[in-house]
Amino acid sequence: MHTRNKKTIYMEQKQFKRTTITAALPYANGGVHIGHLAGVYVPADIYARYLRLKKQEVVFIGGSDEHGVPVTQRARKEGITPQDVVDRYHKIIKDSFEKFGISFDIYSRTTSDIHHKFAADFFRKLYDDGKLVEQTTKQFYDEKTGKFLTDRDVVGECPYCHKQAYGNQCEEGCLRALEPTELINPRSKETGETPVLKDTKNWYLPLNEYQEWLKEWILENHKEWRPNVYGQCKSWLDMDLQPRAMTRDLDWGIPVPVADAEGKVLYVWFDAPIGYVSNTKELCDKEPEKWGSWEKWWQDDDTRLVHFIGKDNIVFHCLIFPVMMKAHGKYIMPDNVPSNEFLNLENDKISTSRNWAVWLHEYLEDLPGKQDVLRYVLTANAPESKDNNFTWKNFQDNNNNELVAIYGNFVNRALQLTKKYWGGVVPACGELTEVDNATLNEFKDVKAKVEELLDTFKFRDAQKEAMNLARIGNRYITECEPWKVWKTDPKRVETILNISLQLVANLAIAFEPFLPFSSAKLRGMLNIETFEWEQLGQTDLIKAGHQLAEPELLFEKIEDDTIQAQLDKLEATKKANEAAAYKAEPIKPIVSFEDFEKLDIRVGHVKNCEKVKKSKKLLQFTLDDGTGEDRTILSGIAEWNNPEDLIGKDVLFIANFAPRKMMGMESQGMILSAVDFDGSLSVTSVLRGVKPGSQVG
Repeated sequence: MHTRNKKTIYMEQKQFKRTTITAALPYANGGVHIGHLAGVYVPADIYARYLRLKKQEVVFIGGSDEHGVPVTQRARKEGITPQDVVDRYHKIIKDSFEKFGISFDIYSRTTSDIHHKFAADFFRKLYDDGKLVEQTTKQFYDEKTGKFLTDRDVVGECPYCHKQAYGNQCEEGCLRALEPTELINPRSKETGETPVLKDTKNWYLPLNEYQEWLKEWILENHKEWRPNVYGQCKSWLDMDLQPRAMTRDLDWGIPVPVADAEGKVLYVWFDAPIGYVSNTKELCDKEPEKWGSWEKWWQDDDTRLVHFIGKDNIVFHCLIFPVMMKAHGKYIMPDNVPSNEFLNLENDKISTSRNWAVWLHEYLEDLPGKQDVLRYVLTANAPESKDNNFTWKNFQDNNNNELVAIYGNFVNRALQLTKKYWGGVVPACGELTEVDNATLNEFKDVKAKVEELLDTFKFRDAQKEAMNLARIGNRYITECEPWKVWKTDPKRVETILNISLQLVANLAIAFEPFLPFSSAKLRGMLNIETFEWEQLGQTDLIKAGHQLAEPELLFEKIEDDTIQAQLDKLEATKKANEAAAYKAEPIKPIVSFEDFEKLDIRVGHVKNCEKVKKSKKLLQFTLDDGTGEDRTILSGIAEWNNPEDLIGKDVLFIANFAPRKMMGMESQGMILSAVDFDGSLSVTSVLRGVKPGSQVG
């Protein structure tokens, strides 16, 4: 047997003593949105909660990524300091995660003193060990500010699709990765100046030297990784890796801890993943008796490392960060990197720059107490294998048709019937019938099924399996009809409700990783403080004679007006984006003054205005045009103007257009309107009252 095959088999059989879970550090120049939640934080939290329920040793690490160019750009835009920016958004993000139930063991930040020292020391070790390569390259330089420009600070025309692009990517067009020098007519984003190329020195991580090791580690030994992760790694490795700069010419970040490096900081993608380790150290330093040393979680071969990330971070977590850790020499490698695809919003790509997103902190304000609804919907529609779509209609349907109508309905039926017939005391289970045994057999292997799915990061299917318990319960109660049987055989009803309550208790366990708030509420109604994960699938979770608490609705229906309010918010965002992106139409060809004089533009006083019958577009104006006779003009502006609002206004019209027939009526001229950015028409008028018939010129 070949050595490689032995290694592969060993890895498959490896039993780890503990698990380190990381969730991608959210960038602190904005809040967290549903795309982030669906891609990273909800699945990571489900997995962490699951392992804790199994009594496994686990640490769940999070924190804010607070360095890099977008922070400085926002600070510049708002006229505040970068520290002001990250302080604001770190608090928003941290508070939102806590309220939403993302159960980090620590949520820290990369501007902390402990992180700065840790990251600087990490870099210094690589430097001292000769693992970094010093290179001088030409980089764009803004002579007006006297600063080198990062890729994101250079904008210009994409050479492929010719849309506006950044120096690292065409984000609004073809999405290609770019180099700043490829841009057509490059300019500084800050000043608009044309930059010049100037020599600068930086330190590079020679990824090419680790290519063969990466190929064996990933392509040979981790074929179990998700196809999107494995495939992206393979495509990069097939192209041959190149050295990548680990420092940048910036004034916001961690200073490069070597001589002759003034004005340079650590590359944000060098700095940020080290934050996982420094945050772990911070946690361990605070509670060493509980967590032990940070080295145990990052340098012990008995520890399993799992990174939860979005697909745009695959290359950093599977190639660059592992090479950094390999070069350092002591660190364990990630055992799995379960990356999700992207989540779209109402059939459009989520975009922070366009504010096209559902922000977590706003959701928590708009829909209080609905954390689990969003957790459920995002998991049910998780983009595990392909990009998926979030719609508010689907959100409503998932809540009303599943959480309320299936899960909540079953729980309510079981508890209310127990209250009605036995005062909330759990009845004893009697002799089992065929339907009882069939029902019990249906959910006896639920634990094995859910565990198999969670162990392989199939969270969507695992949640479906949990919901299947409620479907089984509803079907059982409906088939047994205890409200009818009670009249003739109360003893039989005892058994029916005992089994139903066992199913309810199983639901409280099965949904614990997915819906922690509802599970806690359900345990309260069952009057049981806690369940063990090992009890899942058992049929004696609640003993006969146990007193239940007062039942209440586990979930509530979400009405149309709640959903409409969210759709209106998105529509307002869309309108604001259109307004911001508006550019005036090009000026028409030059005309002579003599040509202009041929138009007779006048002021008309609107005596009456009404909609034209059988027409959706036309308004009929009756104008005092100063001649002593009323003038009738038809105008196709009904969609944007209320006729009653126009009566009494002084408007501009063209008086010398030839009359034309419209809807059987003669229109004697044209009302002048301005076309807004969204295509709407606004009638033009004068600033102060003038006599009807006054000419414009």
